[in-house]
Order: sequence, then C-alpha cells, then structure tokens
Amino acid sequence: MALLLTLFSNVTLAAVQVLQLGRAQPYDLLAYSNADQLRPELAERAVVIVHGVRRNALDYYAGAQQLLANAGLGGPAVLLIAPNFLSADDSPATDAMPLWPKDRWMQGSESSAGRRGIATFSVLDDLLAYLADSRRFPRLKEVVLIGHSAGAQLMQRYAVLGKAVAGLPVRYVISSPSSYLYLDANRPTPTGFAPLPGKHCPGYNQYRYGLEQPPAYLVSQGLDAKQLFRRYAARNVTYLVGERDTHATSRIMDHSCGAEAQGRDRVERQLGYLRYERFVSRAWAVDIAHRQFVVPGVGHNAAQLLASPQVASWLFPSER
Repeated sequence: MALLLTLFSNVTLAAVQVLQLGRAQPYDLLAYSNADQLRPELAERAVVIVHGVRRNALDYYAGAQQLLANAGLGGPAVLLIAPNFLSADDSPATDAMPLWPKDRWMQGSESSAGRRGIATFSVLDDLLAYLADSRRFPRLKEVVLIGHSAGAQLMQRYAVLGKAVAGLPVRYVISSPSSYLYLDANRPTPTGFAPLPGKHCPGYNQYRYGLEQPPAYLVSQGLDAKQLFRRYAARNVTYLVGERDTHATSRIMDHSCGAEAQGRDRVERQLGYLRYERFVSRAWAVDIAHRQFVVPGVGHNAAQLLASPQVASWLFPSER
C-alpha cells in the first residue's frame, strides 16, 4: 500500500497512513491501519470501518480491534482500515486530500476543498478497487464494510447506490444511522406504508432521504429505483442498532422533516426500514433477506456496540 506518512500509536498499534487512491484523479486519504504490521500477501479478509460525525477514525479503529478480538480474528490474515473523511479545518488535512464541509461526507457528497469533486462514494469505490487487486492481496477473500451512526448513513446509502466491484465479495454492516435512503415515496405509517400528504413535509423524498434530485454519482449509473433495489437486495447487508438507542430528542440525531418521517428514534427508524424492504420486496417481486439485530443493553455508543460479544458472533459466526 503506497504510504506517504507512517506514525505509530502505542495504544492501538495502529499506523496513521496516507493512502494513495484513484486512477484518473489521484488523491491522498488519511486512514488508520495495521497494514505496516502485515505482509499484504497473507491478508485473507479486510475490515473497513467508517467513523461517526466527529470524524474520530482512531476511536473507531480501536473499537474494530475489540470486535475482531471478540471474534477470535487477528494476525496477518486480517487487514483493518479506518478511513478518515476530513474537513478543511481538521489539522491533518492537506491539499492533496479530498475535503468535505464537516458532515457532508456522510451523504456521499463531492469534496469541496483540497482535491475537489470527489464523492465519498467514489472513495469507497477506489478503496474496494485497491483491495480487489489480486497482485497486492492474492489471498483476500472478502471485505467487510462497517459504518456506525454518521458512518452508517454513508454505508446504508453506499449499499444501495455503490457500484459493484468484480471478483470481490463485500459485506455491508450498517449500525444505528439517523436516517435511510428510501426508493419510492412511501414511508412508515401505523398501518403500513403510504406517501406523505403533499404539504406535510415538502422535499421529504429528495436525496438523501429519497431518490428525487439524486447525486451525480447515481445519475451516472443510469439505474431506476427497481434496478437499484434488485442490486441492493442481492447484496450481503446486516443492520444493527442498540436496544437503548431510543432517545428521540438526541441532539446528534437527524431531526429534519425527511428523517422524522422515518420514525421517532433510531430503533424505530431501523425496524421501519426493514419492514419497508419487505413491503417493496412484495410490491416489486424481488426477494430480499437482509439480517437485522438489536444489540441488548446498548444505546448510541459505538465502543459499547462494537465490544458486544453478540455483535462479534453475528458478524463473524464461522470464526467462533
């Protein structure tokens, strides 16, 4: 892996690394990884974990280490990467990196400073393409993409909108996002699903909550909603949310009209979205079988959720 900078942390045994990604438009991406401690040719699984709104990738790296330890995974067979989606105000940022306005990265937006015009979705595409290169990682068998909170907002949308990477099995783990991307105008109601009344919430079906006014990344693919759902349904997706993540007035939860239309809190919104998947599956005759787990005793806390033994067994059952 091309590195411009390597600084080691004694606490997490992580290296701060600047990855060089992109072909047509090369750029740098700050990440925490154990890559320097591995022989790349021995890696069999890559785990990529995306931070929350605070952009604290090192904390998420440490949380993922605990998850892997609980699953009995480690050593040279597991490559762990925690990318950092930075803003221009963050001290590690450089002009060679794509930089986003604070939390805009989490909806897949294009960078507006540094290397401009690079969508967060494209960064994930480039990272997957790098990992899929058998010359670098000849034994790599799968990639597990994990996002929590704001990182899960990005990951849920990427699970729906992300381009396929040939020859590399990918699993998507979506943990406790504030909102979800719906594929039509229907939203949860007490009795099922229905569009919102016209004047109740103008724009509730616009991106990032729906497919109206879609991002350029999606437009370039030329896919309609049914085609997106068919591709998404075929993907290996697991949803997680803490049992106690029910604080409806949390200041770090999305309270926009478009988000409130999906439910009162993160538990309700996630369970509602899984019901929506089944609703669309029946309406469009597309089978879907994504997994969903409620994590006992956990609120909106990434460290606690990732440290849960149940989460390790759900995500890596064959390793235990």
